[in-house]
Amino acid sequence: MKGLVIKNTGSWYQVKTDDGQFIECKIKGNFRLKGIRSTNPVAVGDRVQIILNQEGTAFINEIEDRKNYIIRRSSNLSKQSHILAANLDQCMLVVTVNYPETSTIFIDRFLASAEAYRVPVKLVFNKVDAYNEEELHYLDALINLYTHIGYPCFKVSAKDGDGTGVDAIKKDLEGKITLFSGHSGVGKSTLINAILPGTKVKTGEISTYHNKGMHTTTFSEMFSVDGDGYIIDTPGIKGFGTFDMEEEEIGHYFPEIFKVSADCKYGNCTHRHEPGCAVREAVERHLISESRYTSYLNMLEDKEEGKYRAAY
Repeated sequence: MKGLVIKNTGSWYQVKTDDGQFIECKIKGNFRLKGIRSTNPVAVGDRVQIILNQEGTAFINEIEDRKNYIIRRSSNLSKQSHILAANLDQCMLVVTVNYPETSTIFIDRFLASAEAYRVPVKLVFNKVDAYNEEELHYLDALINLYTHIGYPCFKVSAKDGDGTGVDAIKKDLEGKITLFSGHSGVGKSTLINAILPGTKVKTGEISTYHNKGMHTTTFSEMFSVDGDGYIIDTPGIKGFGTFDMEEEEIGHYFPEIFKVSADCKYGNCTHRHEPGCAVREAVERHLISESRYTSYLNMLEDKEEGKYRAAY
């Protein structure tokens, strides 16, 4: 029997079978994916094969090849990875300029990982109703930056169910499997409730002391949307440790850096100190944003400190 993993509760997986049944499954034995050492070998979005034992318990015994996935370094086990979701058509990264603040370094790490695994990303700037003039000015600058690089952006107020922004996102979800991700507290669950009013995804408060969100979603889950699409809701993530990237590859996942790097004097230029570096020159001429270049250097530092781990 084959089906789609629509929910992961840690020890159990809910599978929607091809004939429309919903079956709670366990993983058979010491299930390990070849080539990936992961805290969760089966992810929401996986196509799987299941078998029933004599007692009637369902087990996942095979995963079909994935077309892609979003992966990050597991927060507590740096040698392992955590797969957020698999077989995605796109990802919507929900970000906030404040309440809580999403840093450009976090955004850029997420975008670079998505580029590495060939997942298109759109940025959803939420809580536009809450910002002062200075924050709105910064928001527009970010939208200008990321749109120019090639990442589509939406402006929404999920709390108010802001018609224009939410409706544009709804239209963009039709016929696609879309991962929603972002920090805790950015309004991801509120946004999903605005898109799917009957879903009642649990929403949380912001800790006023730390200006950070508190986890409300504890496991990944898939919800069907109009037009034969799916939303995958994932727990909020604090940081985004990128996984299994070689130093010389990192620049490939910043499209504007990769494009300009063709003009560097040396083929293996790291864009830090080499003479004839076209990337550094582009930064000085404001053709590449300083925040993006800073994020690139930040990821290189990870590599030097041994924070990246080879996949097992």
